[in-house]
Amino acid sequence: MTLMASYAKDPRCIAMAEALVPLLRGSCPENAGGFGGSYQVNLDDEEAVGLGGVELIRAAMRRAARQLDWKVETIGWIRTRFGTMAAVRDTREIPREHRTVVDAAMYERMSAAMARVSPEPGGVPVQRGSVDLMTQEFRAAVTEANV
Repeated sequence: MTLMASYAKDPRCIAMAEALVPLLRGSCPENAGGFGGSYQVNLDDEEAVGLGGVELIRAAMRRAARQLDWKVETIGWIRTRFGTMAAVRDTREIPREHRTVVDAAMYERMSAAMARVSPEPGGVPVQRGSVDLMTQEFRAAVTEANV
């Protein structure tokens, strides 16, 4: 069995998590009671290594999500066609009173993703909740936090 490194007390992880909390909070659909959040960043492999690597980024995402009481699921892959991908998702059961709002937001995100890969001519604007925008926000936040 291979033991994974613990980033719990790593100052880079702590600083990155603090920078991520408002970003994760902002990923939740409006009027959804803090449910339905997810966050993904696609970084150049070298950029991710410079931040401490995909496992440190995932650890910071988990730490930030737990501060929001999310039940957490994370992924992290290196050397994909998009570079390094890291994501976190709240897997809590969504209360009935917020389900419609969360479902509508998910549909909107999926529609926007489909529009980006569609052969239809014309540019697709960067949309709230898009991976491109989340990655830009992440870069700005970790730069400001001096991670």
